[in-house]
Amino acid sequence: MIDTTHLLKVTAVWISIVYVVCFGGVALAPGIREWFMKYALHATNVGIGENVMTLSTFIAGLIIWNIVAVLAAWLFAFLWNAFKGS
Repeated sequence: MIDTTHLLKVTAVWISIVYVVCFGGVALAPGIREWFMKYALHATNVGIGENVMTLSTFIAGLIIWNIVAVLAAWLFAFLWNAFKGS
């Protein structure tokens, strides 16, 4: 059985670290976004507009990504624990 509470805490810390590094990378080298979209996401070539780097976008993104990551980890733990017993 997976300790869901522990997993969710670790997930929140991990995604926060990744988000800060990513936001910092885009702030320091804005061309990273286009490079990532083109090469890391299977040659996706879409216009992504301009970089808006403010404290508000940082906090909003951090909250959104933590919610998404925690929900994904919770679903993983739920399914793991559900299928582990069968």
